[in-house]
Amino acid sequence: MIKRQIPNIITLANLLCGVLASFSAAIGDISFAALLICLGIFFDFFDGMAARLLGVASPLGKELDSLADVVTSGVAPGLILFSILSEGGGPLVRFFSLTAFLVPLFAAYRLAKFNLDTRQSHSFLGLPVPANALIWVGLALYLVPLGSCDCELCIAEGEFECNPLLTNNVFLTALIIISLITDILMVSELPMFSLKFNFKDMSWKTNAVQYLFLLVCVAIVAICFATHIFWLSISFIILWYILLSILTRKHSNAH
Repeated sequence: MIKRQIPNIITLANLLCGVLASFSAAIGDISFAALLICLGIFFDFFDGMAARLLGVASPLGKELDSLADVVTSGVAPGLILFSILSEGGGPLVRFFSLTAFLVPLFAAYRLAKFNLDTRQSHSFLGLPVPANALIWVGLALYLVPLGSCDCELCIAEGEFECNPLLTNNVFLTALIIISLITDILMVSELPMFSLKFNFKDMSWKTNAVQYLFLLVCVAIVAICFATHIFWLSISFIILWYILLSILTRKHSNAH
């Protein structure tokens, strides 16, 4: 009985992180919310693995996992995006900041669709919900550095160092457009290549896409670290994953 509940407990840890992240984002502590989302995604990675290793995978666990992901990788990132957009933008940006609430809606639809789709056992069709969440996690950690908080109490005490981008209407408008595009990508039929290597044949020919992805990821991290925008590397890596999936779409369809 205990053995069967271990994966579910890990999934509930994911859900708890999502609830706490949503609360943190709602009060303006978006950097802490971003870290909680990362922790939740970490739990999300291991619950399915634990279920397979223990031989206790079940329909209940699958549904529970999706419910947790809606909160951790849907609601919480949506609240982070809303907090960023409504922080210092002009009236028009603040009005369109409401589009941030489309993130959990599209995430929920994508997860429900994924649960019924038997074609996505080895790779994905459409942008995975956790991957979309990581775009906003990286952005949040860059815009609001760890240790700072933009809640009203911290602002009053002078603890929040405002990033100029938070009041740049062009930048905030770009975020709105990107969010709408990634929302659509979550429910699209775009084949997303598998990150898994073929360990039976590690040649470049067999794993060319994976090798190319990994090499560019290393370059992204190195450049972001050197230019002091390290946290943005998380967002750029996911955007690179999307771009490479689009560029290799014909190759994915052939397989």
